[in-house]
Amino acid sequence: MITSPAWKDKRYAVLGLARSGRATVRALLASGAEVLAWDDNPEAWKAVRDEHRDLIDDRLFIDDFTDWTMFEFDALVLSPGVPLNTHPLAAAAREQGIPIIGDIELFAQARADLPPHKVVGITGTNGKSTTTALVHHILKTAGVPTTMGGNIGLPILEQEPLPEGGVYVLELSSYQIDLTYSLDCDVAVLLNVTPDHLDRYDGFEAYRASKLRLFAMQSEGHTGVDASCDPDLAEAIKRIEGPGEMTTLAAGAKDSAFLDLDGAPSLQGPHNAQNAYAAWAVAFDLGVDRPTVNAALASFRGLAHRMERVAEIAGVAYVNDSKGTNTAASAPALAAFDNIHWILGGLAKEPGLGECEAELGHVKAAYTIGKAGPDFAALLEGRVPVEQCETLDRAVTAAAAKAEAGDTVLLSPACASFDQYRDFEARGDHFRELVEGLK
Repeated sequence: MITSPAWKDKRYAVLGLARSGRATVRALLASGAEVLAWDDNPEAWKAVRDEHRDLIDDRLFIDDFTDWTMFEFDALVLSPGVPLNTHPLAAAAREQGIPIIGDIELFAQARADLPPHKVVGITGTNGKSTTTALVHHILKTAGVPTTMGGNIGLPILEQEPLPEGGVYVLELSSYQIDLTYSLDCDVAVLLNVTPDHLDRYDGFEAYRASKLRLFAMQSEGHTGVDASCDPDLAEAIKRIEGPGEMTTLAAGAKDSAFLDLDGAPSLQGPHNAQNAYAAWAVAFDLGVDRPTVNAALASFRGLAHRMERVAEIAGVAYVNDSKGTNTAASAPALAAFDNIHWILGGLAKEPGLGECEAELGHVKAAYTIGKAGPDFAALLEGRVPVEQCETLDRAVTAAAAKAEAGDTVLLSPACASFDQYRDFEARGDHFRELVEGLK
């Protein structure tokens, strides 16, 4: 794990004991800190208690914070899932002037004692995971010691420190950026910003400002990559005080001959072109040559639930894009195929079809599911054939019955999954099982 002498003999309150929270507790204890830990889920705090029984009431305290004040701690460490804007403990810490941080900030503090390395930070509303995994894959192909973490894979504090010359590649949500103040990325990447998670922010501008802080934390001489092709974002980046040297991807980058995307089957569609060019800009800054990048693009297998080609049955392709949890995320998936049997619906994050409106010409028929299903069906009625299926199993059965050779059955719901599933992964796994059943 990653530890730091900077935490020795300090006291931390850790709220939220899912994977990153548990890793944080381990790293702090291993570094000689005292830790008060709590989670509303009894199973989570019991797991921490059982793992560190030898330290209970010595340096580890399992308590619901009732009898504690924030004045007793050097910092409150929140898991990203804890709402910073509404949780009463966060408000109490702010009132008492106690820093509120996350595991990414702890990693930033630990960097001084790690072997010389670089950090790539990648944020944006959509495409973060694919771009992070792609940068990591390119670096591995080039023989560079690398690991990825943050909002993807293992928690960063749980991982082994890289040797000298290594590169940490971090996917960073706005929640994680909100909880760090000293993460000086050698290369910072912004992919796009569209309305999302607005329950955690005072409007879209505040959400966008959270993303842009990744550039504001950079020191002079480090590199920023604006891959958004958004003039408004480009202007906002120019107004940031103290960013590093800025590399900007042009809007027409996907039309250039720099990269061989035709030879990259897992990176089809305009959104993946954006992701690929962002990854290329990072690789270029880190000294990876173009032939190595193209070889890595060709061998990249993509991520589950993100334009994942599950099967081809009787000439019909079945694609799992369950990660399409808002209309801006689903629109590029629609743009990547023709003759689509589109399965959509769930828990809507915004009204209407949003950016999907412009891609309806690719849709041959639609099959709605979940809470938003009736609303989507009403919006699509008279524009494309639509069936209200309510559940995913009915939608897959209906789409399979109507699809012909050359068509694509696409699960890209443009909605969150929580009305019917634990998360988008569970929804995508169910789709994969249903498709396997068709065989």
